[in-house]
Amino acid sequence: MPFPRSSGILLHPTSFPSRFGIGDLGEAAYRFIDFLAESKQQLWQILPLGPTGFGNSPYMCYSAMAGNPLLISPDRLKEQNLLSEADLADFGEFPVEKVDFEPVKSLKEGLFQKACQNFQQGAPPELQQEFQEFCESKAYWLEDYALYMSLKSDLQGASWHTWEPELASRDPERIEKERDRLSDEVFYHKFLQFEFFRQWSALKRYANDLGIEIIGDIPIYVAHDSADVWAHPEIFSLDKKTGEPAEMAGVPPDYFSATGQLWGNPVYLWKQLEKTNFEWWIARFQSLLAYVDIIRIDHFRGFEAFWSVPQGETTAIKGKWVKAKGDALLETVREELGTLPIIAEDLGVITPEVEALRDKFEFPGMKILQFSFGSGPDNPYLPFNFQTRNFVVYPGTHDNNTTVGWFEELAEHERAGLLAYLGHISTDGIHWDLIRLSFSSIANQALVALQDLLGLGSESRMNSPGKAEGNWDWRYESSALTPEISDRLRTMTETYGRARRG
Repeated sequence: MPFPRSSGILLHPTSFPSRFGIGDLGEAAYRFIDFLAESKQQLWQILPLGPTGFGNSPYMCYSAMAGNPLLISPDRLKEQNLLSEADLADFGEFPVEKVDFEPVKSLKEGLFQKACQNFQQGAPPELQQEFQEFCESKAYWLEDYALYMSLKSDLQGASWHTWEPELASRDPERIEKERDRLSDEVFYHKFLQFEFFRQWSALKRYANDLGIEIIGDIPIYVAHDSADVWAHPEIFSLDKKTGEPAEMAGVPPDYFSATGQLWGNPVYLWKQLEKTNFEWWIARFQSLLAYVDIIRIDHFRGFEAFWSVPQGETTAIKGKWVKAKGDALLETVREELGTLPIIAEDLGVITPEVEALRDKFEFPGMKILQFSFGSGPDNPYLPFNFQTRNFVVYPGTHDNNTTVGWFEELAEHERAGLLAYLGHISTDGIHWDLIRLSFSSIANQALVALQDLLGLGSESRMNSPGKAEGNWDWRYESSALTPEISDRLRTMTETYGRARRG
């Protein structure tokens, strides 16, 4: 569906300032929303909110429907009398410019365990009732997730496919015994989800009341080591003997990598999904729509055809394209849930068939200005080649370098193409030049990574595709969102007709 002309900021919540070493859903999140409102922005785009696994990637989560407990604000737990001031008084110092994940996890685990005990021992009846209602309404994914996380903790973090056969195959009698044995741990993981979604829902209401919509991200694939694959192995391509992915997801060699990207996720068994009337996918869309306003489908082209790499390969080079059932899935979604507010991430190897699928459902695609220069006037990412308004334009996304870092590393022919297009680099800097180019384009939506708004270099990049570690840790300092930046952003938003009218 086409969207009104608007603009916004791309920022993951882990990047907020916080004294606890990682951005969370506390005070800084609300001040960021205020900054958006003061700057006349209408959109806030986030990355997936799930509980992250190895590498801390929000695209490799232990659940497609659960929330990341690391985003829970201890300050908000104190406001509920689940933690005391003494609990938060002495927890050491953390870097302000990045997340040091392991110490953060250790700190928050201790605080959350204490909060859970206090909840069990003294939460008021109305809060306990709210908890029960939450558990009942989310039981379709919460029961599997809470037990999976409990078993994983009990088994020192081992992936489900290495568990005892009765556990890996979910023998009903054994599962019930484990659920009973680990009941305290299961309760703890349910409590974490309750608090996460309680805090997130409050923040979303605050944003919506100020006229700001949240764009949530739904990765097309889920992690192999996840509650989803453990609970629903029949819809994934798995080796029947080992439980490992028989066919792995990825993309062929592209702009980001000469050997492609081998993600390691198991691909879907699309025929099996179709037999179930896409029940799991319908539940996934419903789950996300309860907490965001607009959905961005990551790797949308995988709904038309996906790159499938055989088990045992170490790069994505030897994969092949396999047709998917995206058309049938999206038709079913429309029948079950109505016309959804969806953005299609249509980057990579995009064929006419992918474009036709996107256009059939009127999903906006994406245009990345960092891809525009150096290949001549036919480049489809150049703004004068935009053939429709039904697109979202970015200087760069979370997978790109920052605009300042990108400019500093440009090849000479690309730099020459950029300078020929712009005429000159303004005194405001290349980041503002590309923001202006985005906002002045005909695209209905323009989104800017906060790093680009702040004019930061490569050291502030959020993700480098193909790099297994050292990503996802960037944070901004609390003094970064100045009135001067807000004024400049607001002026540009109003100048190019992206502010809300009336």
